[in-house]
Amino acid sequence: MSKQHILVKLGWERYDAPKEGQIHFVEDVEANALLNDLKSFPHAFVLACCMDRQMKAEAAWMIPYKICQILGDFSMKTLATKTKSDYVKAFRKYKMHRFTDNMGIVFYEAVQRIHQEYADDASNIWNDKPSSASVVYRFLEFYGVGIKIATMATNILARDFKIHFSDYYSIDVSPDVHVRRVMYRMGLVDKDASNDKIIYKARELSPDFPGVIDFSLWLLGRTTCKAGKADCENCMVKKACPRCK
Repeated sequence: MSKQHILVKLGWERYDAPKEGQIHFVEDVEANALLNDLKSFPHAFVLACCMDRQMKAEAAWMIPYKICQILGDFSMKTLATKTKSDYVKAFRKYKMHRFTDNMGIVFYEAVQRIHQEYADDASNIWNDKPSSASVVYRFLEFYGVGIKIATMATNILARDFKIHFSDYYSIDVSPDVHVRRVMYRMGLVDKDASNDKIIYKARELSPDFPGVIDFSLWLLGRTTCKAGKADCENCMVKKACPRCK
Protein backbone atom coordinates (compact mmCIF):
# COMPACT_ATOMS: atom_id res chain seq x y z
CA MET A 1 0.00 0.00 0.00
CA SER A 2 1.34 3.45 -0.88
CA LYS A 3 2.35 5.98 1.77
CA GLN A 4 -0.89 7.81 1.14
CA HIS A 5 -3.71 5.75 -0.28
CA ILE A 6 -5.38 7.26 -3.36
CA LEU A 7 -8.71 7.50 -1.53
CA VAL A 8 -7.10 9.56 1.22
CA LYS A 9 -5.43 11.80 -1.35
CA LEU A 10 -8.72 12.40 -3.17
CA GLY A 11 -10.50 13.02 0.12
CA TRP A 12 -8.05 15.65 1.32
CA GLU A 13 -8.12 17.37 -2.06
CA ARG A 14 -11.88 17.74 -1.70
CA TYR A 15 -11.62 18.88 1.92
CA ASP A 16 -8.91 21.45 1.13
CA ALA A 17 -10.77 22.87 -1.88
CA PRO A 18 -12.55 26.17 -1.15
CA LYS A 19 -16.33 26.10 -0.94
CA GLU A 20 -17.77 27.20 -4.25
CA GLY A 21 -21.49 27.76 -4.55
CA GLN A 22 -24.14 25.54 -3.03
CA ILE A 23 -23.76 21.92 -2.00
CA HIS A 24 -25.92 19.71 -4.17
CA PHE A 25 -28.36 17.83 -1.93
CA VAL A 26 -31.49 17.70 -4.13
CA GLU A 27 -32.51 18.69 -7.66
CA ASP A 28 -35.12 21.24 -6.59
CA VAL A 29 -33.49 24.70 -6.62
CA GLU A 30 -35.53 26.21 -3.78
CA ALA A 31 -35.19 23.12 -1.58
CA ASN A 32 -31.46 23.04 -2.17
CA ALA A 33 -31.18 26.71 -1.24
CA LEU A 34 -33.01 26.04 2.04
CA LEU A 35 -30.70 23.14 2.92
CA ASN A 36 -27.64 25.27 2.19
CA ASP A 37 -28.73 28.24 4.29
CA LEU A 38 -26.86 27.54 7.53
CA LYS A 39 -27.11 31.21 8.49
CA SER A 40 -30.89 31.61 8.51
CA PHE A 41 -32.14 28.01 8.54
CA PRO A 42 -29.45 25.72 10.02
CA HIS A 43 -32.25 23.51 11.32
CA ALA A 44 -33.16 22.56 7.72
CA PHE A 45 -29.84 20.75 7.36
CA VAL A 46 -30.16 19.04 10.75
CA LEU A 47 -33.75 17.94 10.15
CA ALA A 48 -32.84 16.58 6.70
CA CYS A 49 -30.03 14.53 8.23
CA CYS A 50 -32.49 13.07 10.73
CA MET A 51 -34.76 12.02 7.85
CA ASP A 52 -32.04 10.32 5.80
CA ARG A 53 -32.67 6.62 6.35
CA GLN A 54 -34.44 3.66 4.73
CA MET A 55 -35.26 5.54 1.53
CA LYS A 56 -33.54 7.39 -1.31
CA ALA A 57 -31.43 10.20 0.08
CA GLU A 58 -32.81 12.79 -2.35
CA ALA A 59 -36.38 12.09 -1.21
CA ALA A 60 -35.45 12.26 2.47
CA TRP A 61 -33.63 15.57 2.03
CA MET A 62 -36.73 17.08 0.39
CA ILE A 63 -38.79 16.66 3.56
CA PRO A 64 -37.85 19.97 5.27
CA TYR A 65 -38.82 21.89 2.14
CA LYS A 66 -42.12 20.01 1.92
CA ILE A 67 -42.87 20.91 5.52
CA CYS A 68 -41.99 24.52 4.68
CA GLN A 69 -44.49 24.49 1.81
CA ILE A 70 -47.21 23.00 4.02
CA LEU A 71 -46.69 25.50 6.85
CA GLY A 72 -45.87 28.48 4.65
CA ASP A 73 -42.97 29.24 6.97
CA PHE A 74 -39.87 27.40 8.15
CA SER A 75 -38.87 29.49 11.14
CA MET A 76 -38.19 27.66 14.38
CA LYS A 77 -40.88 29.82 15.98
CA THR A 78 -43.49 28.22 13.71
CA LEU A 79 -42.03 24.71 13.70
CA ALA A 80 -41.85 24.53 17.50
CA THR A 81 -45.55 25.34 17.91
CA LYS A 82 -46.65 22.23 16.02
CA THR A 83 -47.54 19.13 17.97
CA LYS A 84 -46.34 15.59 17.48
CA SER A 85 -49.76 14.75 16.09
CA ASP A 86 -49.50 17.61 13.58
CA TYR A 87 -46.30 16.22 12.13
CA VAL A 88 -47.48 12.61 12.07
CA LYS A 89 -50.65 13.66 10.23
CA ALA A 90 -48.62 15.65 7.69
CA PHE A 91 -46.24 12.74 7.10
CA ARG A 92 -49.22 10.42 6.57
CA LYS A 93 -51.18 12.75 4.31
CA TYR A 94 -48.28 13.58 2.01
CA LYS A 95 -46.53 10.20 2.28
CA MET A 96 -43.25 11.92 3.04
CA HIS A 97 -41.32 8.92 4.24
CA ARG A 98 -41.38 5.16 4.01
CA PHE A 99 -42.06 5.04 7.76
CA THR A 100 -44.60 7.83 8.09
CA ASP A 101 -45.62 7.69 11.75
CA ASN A 102 -42.17 7.02 13.19
CA MET A 103 -40.43 9.65 11.07
CA GLY A 104 -43.12 12.19 11.88
CA ILE A 105 -42.20 11.65 15.52
CA VAL A 106 -38.48 11.87 14.70
CA PHE A 107 -39.08 15.21 12.98
CA TYR A 108 -41.11 16.54 15.92
CA GLU A 109 -38.52 15.43 18.49
CA ALA A 110 -35.70 17.00 16.47
CA VAL A 111 -37.55 20.32 16.30
CA GLN A 112 -38.15 20.22 20.05
CA ARG A 113 -34.51 19.44 20.79
CA ILE A 114 -33.32 22.36 18.68
CA HIS A 115 -35.92 24.57 20.37
CA GLN A 116 -35.14 23.51 23.94
CA GLU A 117 -31.44 22.63 23.92
CA TYR A 118 -30.07 24.99 21.26
CA ALA A 119 -32.25 28.07 21.76
CA ASP A 120 -33.89 27.70 18.33
CA ASP A 121 -30.49 27.90 16.62
CA ALA A 122 -29.24 24.56 15.30
CA SER A 123 -25.86 26.09 14.45
CA ASN A 124 -25.14 26.01 18.20
CA ILE A 125 -24.45 22.31 17.61
CA TRP A 126 -21.21 23.22 15.81
CA ASN A 127 -20.45 26.96 16.07
CA ASP A 128 -18.12 26.84 19.11
CA LYS A 129 -15.30 25.04 17.23
CA PRO A 130 -15.92 21.84 19.19
CA SER A 131 -14.11 18.53 18.87
CA SER A 132 -15.41 16.15 16.23
CA ALA A 133 -16.45 13.76 19.02
CA SER A 134 -18.60 16.50 20.57
CA VAL A 135 -20.44 17.16 17.32
CA VAL A 136 -21.02 13.46 16.63
CA TYR A 137 -22.30 13.06 20.20
CA ARG A 138 -24.64 16.05 19.86
CA PHE A 139 -26.21 14.50 16.77
CA LEU A 140 -26.51 11.16 18.56
CA GLU A 141 -28.60 12.89 21.21
CA PHE A 142 -31.36 13.46 18.64
CA TYR A 143 -34.15 10.91 18.88
CA GLY A 144 -33.71 8.07 16.39
CA VAL A 145 -30.27 9.18 15.17
CA GLY A 146 -27.57 6.49 15.09
CA ILE A 147 -23.85 6.61 14.50
CA LYS A 148 -24.20 6.44 10.71
CA ILE A 149 -26.30 9.61 10.48
CA ALA A 150 -24.32 11.38 13.21
CA THR A 151 -20.98 10.83 11.44
CA MET A 152 -22.50 11.65 8.03
CA ALA A 153 -23.85 14.97 9.31
CA THR A 154 -20.58 15.89 11.01
CA ASN A 155 -18.61 14.92 7.89
CA ILE A 156 -20.77 17.09 5.61
CA LEU A 157 -20.30 20.05 7.92
CA ALA A 158 -16.51 19.64 7.87
CA ARG A 159 -15.98 18.54 4.28
CA ASP A 160 -18.59 20.52 2.37
CA PHE A 161 -19.62 23.45 4.55
CA LYS A 162 -16.01 23.95 5.72
CA ILE A 163 -17.02 24.20 9.39
CA HIS A 164 -13.90 24.14 11.56
CA PHE A 165 -13.63 21.68 14.42
CA SER A 166 -10.74 21.34 16.86
CA ASP A 167 -10.00 17.90 15.37
CA TYR A 168 -11.44 15.40 12.89
CA TYR A 169 -10.40 11.99 14.15
CA SER A 170 -13.87 11.06 15.46
CA ILE A 171 -15.46 11.44 12.02
CA ASP A 172 -15.66 7.90 10.66
CA VAL A 173 -16.90 6.60 7.33
CA SER A 174 -20.59 5.76 7.12
CA PRO A 175 -20.55 2.11 5.95
CA ASP A 176 -23.48 2.05 3.52
CA VAL A 177 -23.79 -0.34 0.57
CA HIS A 178 -21.67 1.84 -1.72
CA VAL A 179 -18.82 2.28 0.76
CA ARG A 180 -18.84 -1.43 1.51
CA ARG A 181 -18.85 -2.47 -2.17
CA VAL A 182 -16.03 -0.17 -3.23
CA MET A 183 -13.79 -1.04 -0.27
CA TYR A 184 -14.28 -4.73 -1.00
CA ARG A 185 -13.56 -4.39 -4.72
CA MET A 186 -10.45 -2.34 -3.95
CA GLY A 187 -9.19 -5.15 -1.75
CA LEU A 188 -9.36 -3.11 1.44
CA VAL A 189 -11.81 -5.38 3.30
CA ASP A 190 -13.21 -8.87 2.81
CA LYS A 191 -16.60 -9.44 1.20
CA ASP A 192 -18.48 -10.02 4.44
CA ALA A 193 -16.67 -7.35 6.46
CA SER A 194 -18.60 -6.01 9.42
CA ASN A 195 -19.26 -2.31 9.85
CA ASP A 196 -16.58 -2.25 12.52
CA LYS A 197 -14.00 -3.66 10.10
CA ILE A 198 -14.89 -1.04 7.50
CA ILE A 199 -14.64 1.76 10.06
CA TYR A 200 -11.31 0.58 11.42
CA LYS A 201 -9.82 0.10 7.96
CA ALA A 202 -10.66 3.74 7.27
CA ARG A 203 -9.03 4.69 10.56
CA GLU A 204 -5.94 2.76 9.53
CA LEU A 205 -5.78 4.58 6.18
CA SER A 206 -6.36 8.06 7.63
CA PRO A 207 -6.04 8.19 11.44
CA ASP A 208 -6.43 11.98 11.68
CA PHE A 209 -9.65 12.04 9.65
CA PRO A 210 -11.04 8.57 8.81
CA GLY A 211 -14.14 10.01 7.20
CA VAL A 212 -12.13 11.93 4.64
CA ILE A 213 -12.46 8.93 2.28
CA ASP A 214 -16.23 8.58 2.75
CA PHE A 215 -17.46 10.78 -0.09
CA SER A 216 -15.03 9.33 -2.65
CA LEU A 217 -16.21 5.82 -1.78
CA TRP A 218 -19.87 6.84 -1.94
CA LEU A 219 -19.43 8.68 -5.23
CA LEU A 220 -17.59 5.76 -6.81
CA GLY A 221 -20.36 3.41 -5.70
CA ARG A 222 -23.09 5.66 -7.10
CA THR A 223 -21.43 6.40 -10.45
CA THR A 224 -18.82 3.91 -11.69
CA CYS A 225 -18.49 1.05 -9.21
CA LYS A 226 -22.15 0.08 -9.24
CA ALA A 227 -23.67 -3.13 -7.94
CA GLY A 228 -23.89 -4.53 -11.45
CA LYS A 229 -21.09 -4.15 -13.96
CA ALA A 230 -18.38 -1.78 -12.79
CA ASP A 231 -17.29 0.92 -15.24
CA CYS A 232 -13.57 0.38 -14.64
CA GLU A 233 -12.53 2.30 -17.74
CA ASN A 234 -13.87 5.55 -16.29
CA CYS A 235 -13.03 4.87 -12.64
CA MET A 236 -10.93 7.55 -10.95
CA VAL A 237 -9.09 4.97 -8.82
CA LYS A 238 -8.62 2.27 -11.45
CA LYS A 239 -4.81 2.31 -11.14
CA ALA A 240 -5.11 1.38 -7.47
CA CYS A 241 -7.97 -1.12 -7.78
CA PRO A 242 -7.26 -4.84 -8.30
CA ARG A 243 -10.62 -5.26 -10.06
CA CYS A 244 -9.75 -2.67 -12.73
CA LYS A 245 -6.24 -3.84 -13.44
